[in-house]
Amino acid sequence: MSRLIRSRGVSRVLALAVVTVLGLAACAEGSDIEEASAVRKPSKASAGSPAQSPFWVDPQSPSARQVADWQRTGRASDAELLRRISEQPAAIWPAGEDPATMMRAATAGAAKDGRTALFVAYDIPHRDCGQHSAGGATSPEAYRTWIDRFAAALGDSKAVVILEPDAVAHTVDGCTPEEYRAERFQLLSDAIDRLKRQPHTTVYLDAGNPAWITDASKLREPLTLSGIERADGFALNVSNFQTDTAVRTYGQELSRILGGKHFVIDTSRNGKGPLTGDTDNVWCNPPDRALGTGPTAETGDPLVDAFLWIKRPGESDGECRGGPAAGTWWPDYALGLARNSS
Repeated sequence: MSRLIRSRGVSRVLALAVVTVLGLAACAEGSDIEEASAVRKPSKASAGSPAQSPFWVDPQSPSARQVADWQRTGRASDAELLRRISEQPAAIWPAGEDPATMMRAATAGAAKDGRTALFVAYDIPHRDCGQHSAGGATSPEAYRTWIDRFAAALGDSKAVVILEPDAVAHTVDGCTPEEYRAERFQLLSDAIDRLKRQPHTTVYLDAGNPAWITDASKLREPLTLSGIERADGFALNVSNFQTDTAVRTYGQELSRILGGKHFVIDTSRNGKGPLTGDTDNVWCNPPDRALGTGPTAETGDPLVDAFLWIKRPGESDGECRGGPAAGTWWPDYALGLARNSS
């Protein structure tokens, strides 16, 4: 099984110098990274500093451009706060018929810096059941073409790919019509196979979050049909706000159900956990949230390969609570996340 880190711990070598091996295929019992005698548990909004993180920071991200703009226009204090986002690695979500356009600069930059690039593949047909992030490929054939271009753009670079947020969970909650489910499982399975043809690509299939599919056993069959066995693991809490503790507990149970699969957790905006007292669109641009644990492969948990910022902090969840379209940069929301993380 190929993994981001060794199965029973995080290496001192990783903490010092092995960012260049992250994402490489490993043997069935673990990766090339040597096991350490002790691990460090990261703290909220402080772990995974740019100097230590094995992941690539995009110097042209919306947050980085916003920092530069605010510096030019006299908002120096806001710019400094926003560095809490701009200086951390976050995933890139390629869009359009040819995702390679957005990806090649990232893979080149990551290779130059000796880091691992983070990507989200998000183009499955009938995406998001027609909700805020509706869209995706127009047919199975179009999706296969898209994922082939996506994979080809990775080349032999070191990359982590989060595969199709929401796609599996929506087949469980009934949002995806039954007539599309078998097609979806096959497309996800084929996508894993295509992505794993790239020599240094690690793939995590999205599995929702503990507040969504509360009974983890309901995910066993759809994840299995989607090829989880051939993926490196699964991803949890993507674009959501569940606490590290809740997600870790859920992930451990799902891992047990799946025979020991590892997982990664999106910690981009869960510093204060989920919004309470408002069950309507609780996931969509909730106010007064905060950044979570910084991106790191030092998780202190043998099953958790990494804490990642998969959702880019400051990009809208959709047109709710005054937000712009899903995926659009929203500087005021970003600033609130940064400020609340003090």
